Amino acid sequence: MSKNILILPGDGIGPEIVHEAVKVLATLRDHHGLDVELDEALVGGAAYDAAGHPLPEATLALAREADAILLGAVGGPKWEPLEISVRPEKGLLGLRSELGLFANLRPAILYPQLADASTLKPEVVSGLDIMIVRELTGGIYFGQPRGVRELENGEREGFNTLVYRESEIERIMKVAMEIAGKRGGRVCSVDKANVLECTELWREVAIRIGRDHPEIELSHMYVDNAAMQLVRAPKQFDVMVTTNMFGDILSDCAAMLTGSIGMLPSASLDENGRGMYEPIHGSAPDIAGQGVANPLATILSVAMMLRYSLNEGELADRVERAVEQVLDDGLRTPDILSPGATEVGTEAMGDAVVTALLQDPGHH
Repeated sequence: MSKNILILPGDGIGPEIVHEAVKVLATLRDHHGLDVELDEALVGGAAYDAAGHPLPEATLALAREADAILLGAVGGPKWEPLEISVRPEKGLLGLRSELGLFANLRPAILYPQLADASTLKPEVVSGLDIMIVRELTGGIYFGQPRGVRELENGEREGFNTLVYRESEIERIMKVAMEIAGKRGGRVCSVDKANVLECTELWREVAIRIGRDHPEIELSHMYVDNAAMQLVRAPKQFDVMVTTNMFGDILSDCAAMLTGSIGMLPSASLDENGRGMYEPIHGSAPDIAGQGVANPLATILSVAMMLRYSLNEGELADRVERAVEQVLDDGLRTPDILSPGATEVGTEAMGDAVVTALLQDPGHH
């Protein structure tokens, strides 16, 4: 049964990096028996320019049919003057909510070849491998009521609502437990239960779900301490699970531990494991079209797609090995360039990964 993958290149460097990831998918299809069909559609600023909306109906229809989605990046200064409801980012938020992509997985992995790129000391970060599980469709980003209102004295006041239902907390906790079961068996739930009633409930539910998974070691940490611990001793964490806003902040913090945001993939999953896969970096309009963007995060997003949505763990391993191989060979795009390495562009990096894939005999 062929799987259908929807390709959404997006804006800025999106088309360039996605092009390289598609080459990897095509190689797996042509040489390693991956049974997939690829569709392509517009999203973000490119979609707004063509169709007047960042998430056209046609794109959404294809997205609903797809087994998995590969997204480049959206946004750029060109579209910032637009009304907020039609900005490129709304295309992304629309896909997440329309497809029920409630679980965001963001690995922070430090490749040994890039230990020098981290701003932290090598001994603090070498061997780092954290998975941050962020709730993606609830919390303060979606809570109602929200807005800006005028008070009786004429002063304006902005307000947002942090809200989580038990069922929303339960399902994200279950995802975290499941992932920890495939990794180090430890989950740290991050909240602010000492101040926020909403996250007091979060902690209660976490403890209850934890009882159903006695094989997983569950701990709890306040978000301010978690931010500090990520920088102080990041290797204490295996899986971190947290709310939408806390996850947004902590995952960027964790990303920088690895030295380059250009190396990190992400997945956003629904209840059935269907997902959207994207690099966590933005559309980098300042370097778009120059052929210097790092495609490795997008290629590693393909590996996550193979693992989590397509049930092709062995092929995911192959892709990850190919990325390790090109790093071992000393190839670097400008964002991860270090003394003595060979600087290559977007396309050459993609080609090198394809070559490594074709040379991989497939055993460990």
